[in-house]
Amino acid sequence: MTFIRTIPPSAAEGPVHEMYEKVRAEQGHLPNWAEAFSVRPAVRAGWVALIGSIRPNLSLRRYELATLAAARALRSSYCSLAHGRVLADKVFDAATVTTIASGDGSAVLEPAEVAMMAFVEKMVRNADRVSEADVAELRAHGYGDEEIFDIAATAAARCFFSKLLDALGVQADASFNELDPALRDVLTVGRPVSPT
Repeated sequence: MTFIRTIPPSAAEGPVHEMYEKVRAEQGHLPNWAEAFSVRPAVRAGWVALIGSIRPNLSLRRYELATLAAARALRSSYCSLAHGRVLADKVFDAATVTTIASGDGSAVLEPAEVAMMAFVEKMVRNADRVSEADVAELRAHGYGDEEIFDIAATAAARCFFSKLLDALGVQADASFNELDPALRDVLTVGRPVSPT
């Protein structure tokens, strides 16, 4: 469901059909967010190019932790659930991600990761209040300037995607209801998961 009229897959033609096919090939299904881009498939292509220029610069673990921190600060259930699931499936397990998302990451993360997530949260909530001291703290944890840029770019990109989806009323896919209940609950920070 979205607040705007979108093109259903059964009626898709031309660039919209092509976009749906690409998303299906990448995701293995057509997630709810894809329909929101049916009104402007070129914007989705721009998003893919942007995120494709950022993601390879970070390890999977670092990228997903930064993205989870941004999504939670943005109160984006969709992105929090999606990236929390990646962390649970590919980096940690459901119990560990539940602990991290509950705000007790220091028990399971490296101090540098805790500092990175705190920086991302501050940036997403109040970028104008990020100070040189905040950046210096990341440096003190071993991050170089290029990595700091990559972390900030990851957070800024998530602001675009998460806010766009929430502003259009896109709900997270019903498949997220299959997650471990404790993990699903802690990752649902905004809109509820779609019932169907």
